[in-house]
Amino acid sequence: MGRRTQAERDAMTTEIGFALFAGAVSAGAAYFGVTEFLPNVVGALRGRWNLLGPLAVTATAVVFVAVVSIVLTRFRRAVQAGRRIPAPPDGPGATQPSQPGRTNPDS
Repeated sequence: MGRRTQAERDAMTTEIGFALFAGAVSAGAAYFGVTEFLPNVVGALRGRWNLLGPLAVTATAVVFVAVVSIVLTRFRRAVQAGRRIPAPPDGPGATQPSQPGRTNPDS
């Protein structure tokens, strides 16, 4: 494997951060769903924390690992396929208007 550019390393760091954030949010939703929503749907589970506690922890762990692995796998496949974000056009006036107050260099 060749050396990676700074942009590729930055993209990997960003993607890992996004994967961890998405996993944490999804895991929190799973925990809430098991501890708050499920007892209201299945009335027999109300007050049965000895069953809901381990179920909530298991669901949280499974969802976190699943979301993180899915996000990182999709990123790896996209990198292997060679899909890249298009660079902005180069040249004078490509990013800034030619005159202050104008929105287009041709206006």
